[in-house]
Amino acid sequence: MGGPLTGVRVLDLSAMLSGPWAADLLGDQGADVIKVEPPGAGDHVRALRNQTHGLASMFVNVNRSKRSLTLNLKHEEGVAILRRLVASADVLVQNFRPGVVERLGISYEDLRAVNPRLVYLSISGFGESGPYADRRVYDPIVQALSGLTTVQAGSDTARPRLIRTVLPDKLTAMAGAQAISAALVARARTGEGQHVRLSMLDTVVSFLWATDMNAYTFADRPVEPERAASFIDLIYETADDYITVSTMKDGEWRAFCQAADRPDLLADDRFDSAAKRDENVDERLACIQEVLRERPAADWLRILPEHGVPCAPALRRHELIDHPQIRASGTVVETEHPVAGRLRQARPAPRFSDTPVDPPRGAPLLGQHNDELLAELGLDRAAVDRLVAAGVVGEENRAQGTAPGTVPGTEPPPAPARDADAVMTRGA
Repeated sequence: MGGPLTGVRVLDLSAMLSGPWAADLLGDQGADVIKVEPPGAGDHVRALRNQTHGLASMFVNVNRSKRSLTLNLKHEEGVAILRRLVASADVLVQNFRPGVVERLGISYEDLRAVNPRLVYLSISGFGESGPYADRRVYDPIVQALSGLTTVQAGSDTARPRLIRTVLPDKLTAMAGAQAISAALVARARTGEGQHVRLSMLDTVVSFLWATDMNAYTFADRPVEPERAASFIDLIYETADDYITVSTMKDGEWRAFCQAADRPDLLADDRFDSAAKRDENVDERLACIQEVLRERPAADWLRILPEHGVPCAPALRRHELIDHPQIRASGTVVETEHPVAGRLRQARPAPRFSDTPVDPPRGAPLLGQHNDELLAELGLDRAAVDRLVAAGVVGEENRAQGTAPGTVPGTEPPPAPARDADAVMTRGA
């Protein structure tokens, strides 16, 4: 694998979305990611709908560029094998509920004794203290508790509404990957790993505070319900379709009025400053909507850019794939998976000038790399067979991973260079 994280080894003990995608982002950037799953069913996401040849699309999308090891962490020999893996690892990611890793004997303190250079990321829903700490959590629960649903509704007084995507989970994954990279940079300086704690709730509140908590920022001012933000309603009807148009700056507003041939709007004193346009937002948006209904979308998408007005079509998801900008930038790529077949996926978003990433490897079958990874620990076939018989290691898909290259496109990366800190320093 190429990429800035080549030489970094990650143990992914997490399931569902936030932890697995955090580890996936590291794998896309060159890290050797080992996904440790319970024997039998594996990660719950493997069982979700939209499957091809037994591989669920969501699992394929958030677990690519990984190797899979099925390991029973409720068995003392399973924990012993994990500890041997930890000795050569740089990072461990887990999103068990608070208290579980302590009961299993795989907490940060337990594993730091094995490898003091380990960066250990713990992802939780609400944090490790407080009245919600021990509760089960899913994405909609965090959306509601964080206030995100009132942002989606448009104001604090309207009926709260969920965002129709798992935003808290995905934000937490991105924050987790960034935090791991930061901790590896710190380790390059100090020589020590550390425990990084990250909650979905903290992540979303931090995300909201950048733009959506303006009414609550100055602590000496009265707290009042937040009114609707104008950008929520910037999807407009044209004569035949939907587009978005943004006129935030004075020059953009003037340009829109000129493109629309509406000098009357330019002279309207309700809209002659940014403050007034915000104060009279409903009237302004109504005027823009009235104008845009006069022509088809294609006309506006030609005319408005000629005047320097920011705009774009409101694409349906099936239209996104073939949009000229997506094609020109190579944002969506196609690869061949040995089991699932031809895949269409988003390429890793960051593009590195000096450490370019290789195309992502396909997501692993459950337990596909059991023999391979245990052999790297020095266990022979007889020892592995004994562990399988004892229920310590699963036997799913073992034949698929007995030799590198058996399943094209899922070959393991080279053995990690142990100069991972130097790699991180150069990558930074």
